[in-house]
Amino acid sequence: MAKMRCISVIGASTATEEEFRTAEDVGREVARRGAVLICGGLGGVMEAAAKGAKEAGGLTVGILPGEDTDQMNPYIDIPIVTGIGYARNVLVAYSGDAMIAVGGKLGTLSELAYGLMQYKPVIGIGTWGLDLDSRKLDRPGPVIVGDAKEAVLKAFEALDALDAK
Repeated sequence: MAKMRCISVIGASTATEEEFRTAEDVGREVARRGAVLICGGLGGVMEAAAKGAKEAGGLTVGILPGEDTDQMNPYIDIPIVTGIGYARNVLVAYSGDAMIAVGGKLGTLSELAYGLMQYKPVIGIGTWGLDLDSRKLDRPGPVIVGDAKEAVLKAFEALDALDAK
């Protein structure tokens, strides 16, 4: 039996039209590959990714910052309320086997860092590019790509490579 994959899709709670469309496409591609989409459960990129996943028949998990589901977007199947605010970014980053960032602000940057600290594959579209080699770290930074299909492909290729080790 194939391993169930979980992909964390991260980005800001406000998104440009382009980021929204891109995040929807990422969500659709994640669902088409049979993976569970994990996000922060709110609006913007998170909502768009969850919407795309739902449209493709996928399962979505929202790790919410508050103590209830009042601000959850309507495309979340499994809400996880935390009551810990932005600290939930750790849970979003740690819960996915890989991460895909679309755009993003400082919350996204924190999630990228948490994912990298756990040696997770991190793929980005129009997001923070980090030159980690210049800091002599023992891991690669985010792989920056141009579109949703490439992002999901790179995430799954990285996971397949890790499985092969």
